[in-house]
Amino acid sequence: MQAEEKPSKTARKRAMHELQSLGERLVGLNSEQLAAIALPEDLQDAIERARRITKHEARRRQLQYIGRLMRTVDPEPIREKLKVWDGVSTEETARVHRIERWREKLLENDGAIGALVHAHPRIDTQRLRALVRNAREERATGRPPRAYRELFRTLRDIIADWQPVPEDDGE
Repeated sequence: MQAEEKPSKTARKRAMHELQSLGERLVGLNSEQLAAIALPEDLQDAIERARRITKHEARRRQLQYIGRLMRTVDPEPIREKLKVWDGVSTEETARVHRIERWREKLLENDGAIGALVHAHPRIDTQRLRALVRNAREERATGRPPRAYRELFRTLRDIIADWQPVPEDDGE
C-alpha cells in the first residue's frame, strides 16, 4: 500500500501565504464586518493588535503571526463572506443581473410595470412610473443617467427575492 503523498514544500508555502494575505484582508475590515465573521478569540485579538501597529517591521511580524493563527481556522466561510462584501459572489452577481433585467424590461415595455406590481403589490407605482419615464427621457436626450441609476436602486430595494423577468408578450 502506497503512503499518501504530502503536498510539496512550494504548495505548503503558497497555502501559508494565501492564509497570511487573507489575514491581511481581515485586518483591513471595519469593526462591524469583523464582528460578522466568527473568529477564535486569539485571532481576533491578533487582528486588533495589528490594527494598532504602525511600525513596518512590527506590522509584518504581526501579519505573519496572524497567518500562523489562520492555519487553525477554516478559511472558506471567511472567503465567502469577503466575496459577498466585494460583490463578487455568484448569488450577488445573479441578483444584480436580475435587477438589471427588470430595469431593461421596464424601460422597453410598459406592461412590465404591471407584472412587477403584481409580483410586489406594496410598491409605490406612481414613483416607479415616474422613474421609468425619466430614465426613458434621459436615454432619448443623452443626459446623464441619474433616474436610470435611481431606478436600479429602487428595484434593488423592491426585489429582495428572486422574481422571474416577465416574458415579452409581443407588445
